[in-house]
Amino acid sequence: MDPATRSNSLRTFSTLLPYLWPAGRPDLKTRVLVALLSLVLAKAANVMVPLVLGHAVDQLGNLDQPQGLWLGIPLAVILAYGVFRLSSLALNELRDALFARVAQNAVRALALRVFKHLHSLSVRFHLSRKTGALNRFIDRGTNSVRFLLSFVAFNVVPTVIELLLVGGILWALFGFVYTAITIVTIALYVWLTFLITAWRTRIRRQMNDADNDIGARTVDSLLNFETVRYFNNEAHEVARLDQALADYEKAAVRTRESLSLLNVAQAGVVTVGVTLMLVLAAFDIRNGEMTVGDFVVVNTYLLQVAIPLNLLGTVYREIRQAMVDMENLFSLVDERTEVADAEDARPLRHQGGCIEFRDVSFSYEAERTILHNISFSVAPGTTTAIVGPTGSGKSTISRLLLRFYDPQAGQILIDGQAIRDVTQHSLRQAIGVVPQDTVLFNDTLYYNIAYGDPKADEDRILAAAKAAQLDDFIRHLPRGYQTTVGERGLKLSGGEKQRVAIARALLRDPEIFFFDEATSSLDSATEREIQGNFAAISKGRTSLVIAHRLSTIVNADQILVLADGEITERGTHPQLLADNRLYAQLWQEQQKEERQASADPGPVVFSPNPA
Repeated sequence: MDPATRSNSLRTFSTLLPYLWPAGRPDLKTRVLVALLSLVLAKAANVMVPLVLGHAVDQLGNLDQPQGLWLGIPLAVILAYGVFRLSSLALNELRDALFARVAQNAVRALALRVFKHLHSLSVRFHLSRKTGALNRFIDRGTNSVRFLLSFVAFNVVPTVIELLLVGGILWALFGFVYTAITIVTIALYVWLTFLITAWRTRIRRQMNDADNDIGARTVDSLLNFETVRYFNNEAHEVARLDQALADYEKAAVRTRESLSLLNVAQAGVVTVGVTLMLVLAAFDIRNGEMTVGDFVVVNTYLLQVAIPLNLLGTVYREIRQAMVDMENLFSLVDERTEVADAEDARPLRHQGGCIEFRDVSFSYEAERTILHNISFSVAPGTTTAIVGPTGSGKSTISRLLLRFYDPQAGQILIDGQAIRDVTQHSLRQAIGVVPQDTVLFNDTLYYNIAYGDPKADEDRILAAAKAAQLDDFIRHLPRGYQTTVGERGLKLSGGEKQRVAIARALLRDPEIFFFDEATSSLDSATEREIQGNFAAISKGRTSLVIAHRLSTIVNADQILVLADGEITERGTHPQLLADNRLYAQLWQEQQKEERQASADPGPVVFSPNPA
């Protein structure tokens, strides 16, 4: 075993041990102890079976003549044989039944630990990883935990103990030669198993990689099926998946072929060992050194040796495969979040909702800076709008304010507290966000609105829906608020999804509102209604608005014009128009577009060959 594999194995078992003896769960610890006791008693009963059976055979062979219906038959020995066999089976089943809750509790605890850890990781991690592959990592990893806990604790170690006991009994009763054959058989079996399984592990890793690729491509394609259909790329997606399936098919076939080779090699070793011992026993019987009962004892022990050996080989293969499966799970657990709370982080103290950016610079990649020394402040209870061309860095400001990323330079403060020094939970609890791209859960409209505050009662949820101009639309649906929105909300229009996002933010009732082009998907009439609701609801609260339609922010207390990552203008709407710079230019262009749209009698038909 190479050092990396040995290190991974030690880490795996050290990680699993606390789940085998869970702290704070005396009920589960009791189950473990009773399961261990059942294991010991089952092995003791199993070892006694061949001895009792051999004794019964000898007694039956010594019967000279009939002595009545029951007289002369060793009933006690035969009954003892049945009792030992039944006890062994029953105790093993009792062991498995008792330990099932321990194993399932471990799987649940580890799955929750990984899921919670994934949610703590930075946005950059999730943007760079594929959701389908992550899901496969968790599924296979937790299944491996269940297997390792059950089989290592109650199959591998007991099997080794049973083999030692059988070897000792054979030596004591029939001599060292029988034990030597057993030892050599086991040694060859284990050596071949380790050798071939190490080769199979490399193939298994290739199969897992292909399996991850299949999951990632399938999930990505189905989640984005509208884009696939827009570009008529169904055949392209099928071809991409077929390539991944072909890679998996090749690896899977090699895995099965190598398994057949391993099974034949294992069976060959066991068969040779069994045959040698039976031949030796036959010679001893001929020489009068063994009885027929002893022959039965040897044969039965051989069967009991062969069964654990077969199980040992299977378990070893599965353990190695489980180790491979858990490598990906450990890679997730080992991920460290890019944005973490400071050790002395404290909850945000609410003092009005003042926002301040001080000389903030940020870049997603070292070679491209997005924001250059941005400085501005938003007074409590006021509205500040940020406008600018696409790619100027407007949405990056929201990600920094919510601390999805930390700036490379400068500070961001809320109510005089640097957001690096407060807990991320309290920071995001204070901000209600309406994003430009709203993604909904595949659940009901009621659930998706309530997601803004899962503890809210029905009256608050309905009030938020009404304020977002959503209530009338929902009540005309056949199932009303219990209507399922579909995967990522695909059953709703863009405007309907955005109104759900607005209702969420309103339900949250935060100290600070952040609107990231929150009405971009709404028609003009609905937009005006919701803008009026925003004004009423956000009155006395701090609001930061990223706007594309300048008409929606003409009443803002402050407007910041962002261009190439720098604030080039700031002021109120009338002031910026009077300055006649970029903002005035954007305003004039949008006014012209709106006038043309209102005067346009119908769609324009473009001709490839104009006259």
